[in-house]
Amino acid sequence: MHSRLLTVTFDAYDAGRLARFWSAVLGREVIEDVGGAFLPGEDGQPGLRFVPGATPKAGQNLMHLHLTSVSLSDQEHMVAQALALGASHLDVGQLPEEEHVVLADPEGNEFCVIPPGNAFLAGCGLLGEIACDGTREVGLFWSEALGWPLVWDQDQETAIQSPQGGTKVAWGGPPLAPKEARSRQHFDVTADGDRQAQVERMISLGATVLGIGSDGTVLLADPDGNNFRVRGD
Repeated sequence: MHSRLLTVTFDAYDAGRLARFWSAVLGREVIEDVGGAFLPGEDGQPGLRFVPGATPKAGQNLMHLHLTSVSLSDQEHMVAQALALGASHLDVGQLPEEEHVVLADPEGNEFCVIPPGNAFLAGCGLLGEIACDGTREVGLFWSEALGWPLVWDQDQETAIQSPQGGTKVAWGGPPLAPKEARSRQHFDVTADGDRQAQVERMISLGATVLGIGSDGTVLLADPDGNNFRVRGD
């Protein structure tokens, strides 16, 4: 039994504003509800959810988004559009010869605009990759938990992708950055069918239960200690 939907959830000081920023960048609709704002994904691309949260950002996030481009002019246009919407350039130690552009969204969340011709992200769509800090073990965990096959497994680096294609989720292997505070980003997964059976399966794969929300959402930690939630249909 596998999860039906993968979502990246962002804690945000202003969830509505951040959702509108990413809506404009990705060309997705915003669905607002009492819990925040949701940008659904299509064709194997995970959704993005923005919820109110006052957790301060401590250091670089443990995951960030990679956006693809189809030409150099397209890359330049995407960067210019993001800057006009409130993004900013960011120096994370990238080398001068590296052609990707590193930006921060209006709340400081890192993301990259990748130049055209990247073979690894070919055919993945605009949201080409969710790049995560993590071990090979956690990549194998998520492959089994989601039922997404490994599309990369080399030198402790792993990546998975939905059988339908779309966005890849990748983990860079050691050394890992220290976890200085509760992450402002986490995965939400929607159970396909029996949520409790899905939770029990994740526990058997190495997850740990941390608690249960008032709405029945189950909070867990993956083998690297990253929080994630399992939601029902």
